[in-house]
Amino acid sequence: MTAGPGGARPRAVVVTGGASGIGAAIAEAFTAQGDTVVVLDRAPGPGIIEVDVAREDSVRSAFAAARERVGTVDVLVNSAGLLTESPLEDMSLAQWTETISVDLTGVFLCCREVIGPMRHQRWGRIITISSQLGIKGGTGLGHYSAAKAGVIGMTKALALEVSADNVLANCIAPGPIETPLVDGISEDWKAAKRKELPLRRFGLPAEVAPTALLLASDPGGNLFVGQTLGPNSGDVMP
Repeated sequence: MTAGPGGARPRAVVVTGGASGIGAAIAEAFTAQGDTVVVLDRAPGPGIIEVDVAREDSVRSAFAAARERVGTVDVLVNSAGLLTESPLEDMSLAQWTETISVDLTGVFLCCREVIGPMRHQRWGRIITISSQLGIKGGTGLGHYSAAKAGVIGMTKALALEVSADNVLANCIAPGPIETPLVDGISEDWKAAKRKELPLRRFGLPAEVAPTALLLASDPGGNLFVGQTLGPNSGDVMP
């Protein structure tokens, strides 16, 4: 069991988008090591708190429900996301806005809910799931790339604001991962992408989850501040 602040209790972990894909793998990994995990997701399910991360009122309500279950949130993993495909030339404003609202504004809204209590207890870990496309861009994914680049920039700014209070904010920028999110992308795009990757394959959610455990660990994660870690099959080599 991993102890919370002061070693007095199991840590309380909230994972948004935790019903499937990377979020589910991360939720399972934290649960396996003894943390108390609350899953927030748009999809209903047993034990899941429903949330639409793009809506401020929904986020506030969901985090209030999470705090009723576990008290102060010690670790927040922002994994909720949306992925669609379109060349910028053909992209509607509605498609652009929807992606930015879920993939960037949603991260902001969820982070804002936990910052104050984490600073008050002088311990917290905020992990945002970005993408390697936020670093290098992707054909047909300009809206997604922009949102994920914004997540990286926002996480760095947040880290500067809160790290003195022992609240550490960091990003994970995975490469293509075999998840329901990626299922919606064309087979031509995926085939071309696999050929680009030095590893020649997409990753699995279980291969990303250990990075979240590292960033949330004590002492293993204690020196990561505003960093972007990339389990990405070699697609980006900083």
